[in-house]
Amino acid sequence: MNRLEELKKHLKRGQVYRRDDLAKWSKSVDRLLDALVEEDTLQKLSQGLYYYPKLSAFGKTPPEEEVLIRSFLKDDRFLLTSPSSYNSLGVGTTQLYNERTVYNHKRHGEFKLGNRKFSFRMKPHFPSKVTKEFLIVDLLNNLESLAEDPAEVLKNVALKVRTMDTRKLKRDVSKYGNAKTKKILAPLLESPIKQNAS
Repeated sequence: MNRLEELKKHLKRGQVYRRDDLAKWSKSVDRLLDALVEEDTLQKLSQGLYYYPKLSAFGKTPPEEEVLIRSFLKDDRFLLTSPSSYNSLGVGTTQLYNERTVYNHKRHGEFKLGNRKFSFRMKPHFPSKVTKEFLIVDLLNNLESLAEDPAEVLKNVALKVRTMDTRKLKRDVSKYGNAKTKKILAPLLESPIKQNAS
């Protein structure tokens, strides 16, 4: 069995590999990687990042975002979201954004992985999953970068907050809100109407 076939034995479909992951199986990993890309076994996603595609009835499938980001960061502590997620809150945002935001502890900046763009933002704290409380805080943190009219969104947020779990929202504002967001939400969370709401 030649070295190329030997390396292929270690590959699993649907997995994303860093060059370093594969170097432990071959001393001439760069030459073998070039050959695997050339024969279309692996797809190069970015510098030092490769994907072994799963096959479906429609051909090769792209990597799952979570798998892709976990390999890119070499870390599973991240939160994947998008400004389009704000639309689920019902506060007047309707734009669809062709971008994904990755809150993480390691990388900052815009990165293209395969044919997808990701905005990596380093944050000391973020939740393990997206909740509506976090989305409200995140929306206000990023309000100025959105296409919608901020005044209209703020008016709708004030109404939405009255229907939400005060305790959870206060916790998320405290953990994840920037100074401006805390200032906006503080009076809404102290409102007596809010305290009586379920």
